[in-house]
Amino acid sequence: MQATFELDYYLTGDCHQPLILFLHGFMGNKHEFDLAVGMLGNKFSYLTVDLPGHGTQVFNSDKCYEMENTAQALISLLDELKIKRCFLVGYSMGGRLALYLNLNFPQYFSKVILESANPGLLTDIERLERIKRDEQIARKLERSDFTAFLNNWYKQPIFGSMHQHPKFTQLIENRLQNNPKELAKSLRFMGTGRQPSLWQKLKENNNPLLLLVGENDDKFVDVNKKIFNLCPLTLLQIISNCSHNIHFEQTIIFVTSVQKFFGSVR
Repeated sequence: MQATFELDYYLTGDCHQPLILFLHGFMGNKHEFDLAVGMLGNKFSYLTVDLPGHGTQVFNSDKCYEMENTAQALISLLDELKIKRCFLVGYSMGGRLALYLNLNFPQYFSKVILESANPGLLTDIERLERIKRDEQIARKLERSDFTAFLNNWYKQPIFGSMHQHPKFTQLIENRLQNNPKELAKSLRFMGTGRQPSLWQKLKENNNPLLLLVGENDDKFVDVNKKIFNLCPLTLLQIISNCSHNIHFEQTIIFVTSVQKFFGSVR
């Protein structure tokens, strides 16, 4: 059965300004970058979307959650909106998707920022282990109290002291707008273990790429250093006093990096 769905999106700003497409992370939504967008102001226009499992309604096939089909839906949306070329920012899960888009549809993007992103896993053994782990998490999402799940989720080492952030309660409230069963499907079909590995395609990159990673996010610092060494036209910026979610923990630094890298280039 063909994968059929319509992305729920939000388009704002002056259409005469360069456009940034923002892709949120797991359990986020199209409002994930609202604070950053507000600080960027009228220098750009903005397209933010709800990815499948995060607000966008899926009609007839679990294939809609897969990276390949989600990417194609985003390209179809750009075509529908007559957006021939834009900037691209992706965070975590959205960063994995952004990298896939950049490597498979490079003509649509002029510059790309990946925040805490991963090109996938290299071996079948690694992928199978990750799929098993994600399945366990998906079952917890479906069966446990969602608030308790979220509080435990953000105690993972990659999130550092994020739970002590003054706006952490607000973040949890936003995450609670999600449907846990839909999130579980997203994890099953677009988790790191399920996505196509992009490591071999990194050398094909033709667009300027900025990698953002928090200094306290050890695993992703290592991953992004490897990307930097393999991928042409790439810059690496390690953000001080930060872990996995840079745009939340260090919003001003994140916005400054976006402004500097994208500048006024159309």
